[in-house]
Formats: sequence, C-alpha cells, structure tokens
Amino acid sequence: MLNIRTHGHHTRTNTTRTIFAALSAATLISSLAACSSATDHEGGKPRVLTTFTILEDITRTIGGDAVEVSSITEPGAEIHGYDPTPSNIAEASKADLVLENGLGLEHWTDKLLENSKAKRVTVSDGVEPINIEGTDSPNPHAWMSPRLVKIYVDNIVRALSDIDPNHSTTFENNAKEYKNKLDGVDNKLTEGLEKLPKTKRALVTCEGAFSYLAKEAGMEEGYIWPVNTKGEITPGQIRQAADFVKEHHVPAVFCESTVEHGPQEQLMRETGAADGGTLYVDSLSPEDGPVPTYLDLINHDVTTIVEGLNK
Repeated sequence: MLNIRTHGHHTRTNTTRTIFAALSAATLISSLAACSSATDHEGGKPRVLTTFTILEDITRTIGGDAVEVSSITEPGAEIHGYDPTPSNIAEASKADLVLENGLGLEHWTDKLLENSKAKRVTVSDGVEPINIEGTDSPNPHAWMSPRLVKIYVDNIVRALSDIDPNHSTTFENNAKEYKNKLDGVDNKLTEGLEKLPKTKRALVTCEGAFSYLAKEAGMEEGYIWPVNTKGEITPGQIRQAADFVKEHHVPAVFCESTVEHGPQEQLMRETGAADGGTLYVDSLSPEDGPVPTYLDLINHDVTTIVEGLNK
C-alpha cells in the first residue's frame, strides 16, 4: 500500500510539473508572437512599405533611424497603372505598415496586400479632393502642393506612432522640422507670384497634375489634357489651351518630365509663349538625378514656375 501511495504521489508531482512546463512554454510562445512584428525585422525596427518613391522619402525623413522604409515602385516608374509583382506581394506580407496616397492613385493596393496583415493608411486623408475635369474621379496629385503635404506628414506621424509609440516624440520633432521646410517652399511660391499682376497668375502645363498647387497658391490653372487621359491629343485640346494662354497673358508654359513635349511645342508656336521648363510630378529621380528627394522635387518645380512666369 505504501508503495502504491508513494507511486501515486510521484505521478501527481510529475503531472503537475508537466502542466506547469506546458503553460510556461505556451506563455513564452504567446509573448514571442505578440512582438514578432518588431523582432522579425533587422534591428527590431518596424517595416514600412510605401506605394511610391515620394511617400518613401517623406516617411524616411519623419521616421529617421527608428523605422525601415522602402517603396514598392522604383524611381521613374509609372504609378497609376502599376501591377504588383509576386515579389512585391511577398514583401508586403512582411510589412507592419503600408502607406498609400489614395485619391484613386493606386487601384492595385488590394492586390498588393492580399497576403498581408499590415496596417494600411491613406496619407491623403483630410485633403479636399479636386475632381479630374469631366469625371467624378479625384485628381490624385495632392502632394504637388507643399501646403497639403503637411496633411500627409501629420497622417504619417500618427501611423508611425501607432506601430512604434516609443519613438512618437522623435516622429513629431522630425515632422515639425519638415513642415517648416515645406512652409519655406510655399512662401517662395507666394512671394514669387506677388511680383506678377493678378491677371497673369496662371499655370499652364501639358497634363493637369497641378490642380492642388494652383488652388492653394491662388492661381488659375490651364493644361492641354487632364490627368489619366487616354488616346491621342486632339486639335481641340490644343486650341482650348491656347485660348487660355492668350486670355490670361501667360508668358510661359510648362511640361512634365514623363510626357511627350510635342503638344507643348505646338502650343508655344500658336501662342508665342516661352518654354517655362520641365516639371517633376510622380516620381523622384535616382540619387544622382535632379530630384532625389521630395523637397528637391517641390523646390525645383516652384523655382521653375516662379522664374518661368516672371520672364
């Protein structure tokens, strides 16, 4: 009997130890899973994925060394009709946060995130949309206004702070400094336009990608064709743009770096307007190019516009 009771006590002790060990292992696994989004990445940094290079640059500036940031699309890539590759989808599956522009720019984000549990944030939230001429679709190019990019910055700060609250003060400080630089660009545009008569404060480009910039700066906007236009440029579009140039006494017209300049040259011949220069819109250049950062891009565009219109 004694042997039986001793054996029974020993069995209960082993069972208790086994249960305790199992619970401890389960707790450890649960704890590791809870923080896997940070520890799975190099250096424990949250991984942030953006849809195009401009958002990548702004986010990296705000995030500093606290986050790992990359862009799905490469410098110079077409964003509007981009089709995510299997490697893009695999990359998104490892992300903690995906930042998109919104306003109809990326119709492909759902496909990108089909295997991802990343938090998805639209950085243009809070921007009042301007519809593309003749459609109910918003013009996506709100980032072309340095004033509106401050809304982007605030949304990015909130998104980064949600996934990495320990560095929220860093994000806020970096954002404050960045918004001060955006104000400097905005002031340069305002001061440059003040040198022009109000009747000549008009911006004419090949494609209507500057609607937000023109509105925020108090400029009239003209263009040869609206953004996302498919098909050949018509004589009617050239004639309409020429009438706008003549009516507003526009001294120079501009064209985007990614489009054919033939229509601009025709517009110049018909109106006598000068070539205002090349503007950059959808993508940054490589590091050794003319616009490797967003601040480089918007500074270039504002300087080119001011100098072109003051000819």
